[in-house]
Amino acid sequence: MCVENLEKILLSVQRPARYTGGEVNSVVKDVQNISLRFAFAFPDIYDIGMSHLGLKILYSLINSREGYWCERVFMPLPDMAEKMREHNIPLYALESGQAIRDFDIIGFTLQYELSYTTILAMLDLAGIPVLKSDRGCDFPLIIAGGPCACNPEPLCDFIDLFVIGEGEEVTFELLDLYNKCDNREDFLGKAALIDGIYVPDISKTTKKRIIADLDNIFYPKEFIVPFIETVHDRAVTEVLRGCIRGCRFCQAGFTCRPYREKPRGKILNETMDLCKSTGYDEVSLCSLSTSDYSDIEQLLKDLTEYTDNNKINLSLPSLRIDKFNDEVLRRIKSIRKSGLTFAPEAGTQRLRNVINKNITEENILTGCRIAFSGGYSSVKLYFMLGLPTETDEDIIAIYKLTEKIMRLYKEISVARKGISVSISLGTFVPKPFTPFQYEPMISREQADKRQKLFMSLVKSGKVKVSRSDYSMSLLEAVFARGDRRLGKVIHSAFKNGCVLDAWNDYFDYEKWEKAFREHNITPEEYACRSYDYNEPLPWGNIDMSVSEEFLVRENKRAHSEQTTPNCREACTKCGLNCEG
Repeated sequence: MCVENLEKILLSVQRPARYTGGEVNSVVKDVQNISLRFAFAFPDIYDIGMSHLGLKILYSLINSREGYWCERVFMPLPDMAEKMREHNIPLYALESGQAIRDFDIIGFTLQYELSYTTILAMLDLAGIPVLKSDRGCDFPLIIAGGPCACNPEPLCDFIDLFVIGEGEEVTFELLDLYNKCDNREDFLGKAALIDGIYVPDISKTTKKRIIADLDNIFYPKEFIVPFIETVHDRAVTEVLRGCIRGCRFCQAGFTCRPYREKPRGKILNETMDLCKSTGYDEVSLCSLSTSDYSDIEQLLKDLTEYTDNNKINLSLPSLRIDKFNDEVLRRIKSIRKSGLTFAPEAGTQRLRNVINKNITEENILTGCRIAFSGGYSSVKLYFMLGLPTETDEDIIAIYKLTEKIMRLYKEISVARKGISVSISLGTFVPKPFTPFQYEPMISREQADKRQKLFMSLVKSGKVKVSRSDYSMSLLEAVFARGDRRLGKVIHSAFKNGCVLDAWNDYFDYEKWEKAFREHNITPEEYACRSYDYNEPLPWGNIDMSVSEEFLVRENKRAHSEQTTPNCREACTKCGLNCEG
């Protein structure tokens, strides 16, 4: 790569520090001593990718091994991508500045379905054929893992193999095997025999990898510190994996099972290591449900003794409203005074029972009462439209609940300023490996009608409403539930110019519509259809350890408006052999 050309174009693009590398704690090795080069590719821009915990963990893990070098690569924004093409600069890794097409392996993380065309754009910008059928042995092996890998089928035309489940243990098994094999065919054949590895056209059924014990799991002692502000610009400490709740719409709640906690002492030590090595003055606790930690109050006590003494802010996302109490408030209110976020998901108790949310209106009001008494003056509430069995009454109840919260604030608040309530209305997307994988997504007309019904009720200027883009949700559902036929659609959409589809500024649904038409496929045939219980599913060759019998049983309980206790209250017999 011509460094002169790069320096020239960096002066003409937005936030050039996205493309320079050289950050504190980034790892640079002598390439002469390297036997395997791995590019961790995040199919979105630097600001998003550098906030991702999985990148931080695997980057440090691979670089801990002598002879292996993991570097980072992200999708440039259009201004930078255009300049790179103009000056013949291929997509390069930040640590060495060298083209990723010369690496051994490129590993993409699949965090959301709307990143799929960006994967193709990155390969193309790197000078690598996007179709695996066009790639010979002179090109890197292309692999992928992450949440969306639980249904790899839509990407099978582009990806050589997929990592299913948790990656810390299987990573070195895979990389060591790659170094031992003489050719790609031999490697893929042997890789298909590794638990947690899915090789399209070779693997039959692949069972996800699970790390049973978090006591000794690898965790970085240092994070790379970006030169620019990123989306989550802070240290992050993982406290647990999995979730005890069993909300029937939540894919992560089922695919990340079983529930496992890190010991308190390990969490504290990791927090201290990261704060010391990065200089961050804020640390966030990361999990699907932090407040479900079995000894959350003592954990917060241990952490706040350290953070308070060192003037470090402690952020506690993933709060469950039924776990929000005076002690939790006391520990966090000094650092999150601006507002709290809760997710009731549905407006009526009937619909909350259907989705197995297992919270009551009293839980919601009690949580808000505690927050308002503690000085909070704003609250954000997440709801979904289009949940199975939803009626107009359920939608009207969302606003009735909002009114009750505003009245509650007026009655008890000690703050002088008025309340601010933010309502987020998402559109329900049926996802694989959930009890609602059999359910249809609502149509565009139904979604518009329900959004308009809710907006007709909003009279107060204190209520701010955000609504999801139906077209984005539709594509999310299509690729979440899709099969291999969709590879041609993704390829056409990429050739039509689709990239960075998760961004409103770049998303162009008309280009996607054209791609679907080219292959005589409609999005609705994937997203808006229901599945019979005995019908073969596109993702049926992936085993995420939760049994289909359990998912069917939970779906039937949903339609009977029956709740299921969480894993701590009773074993739900989901198919995993664990204590819950």
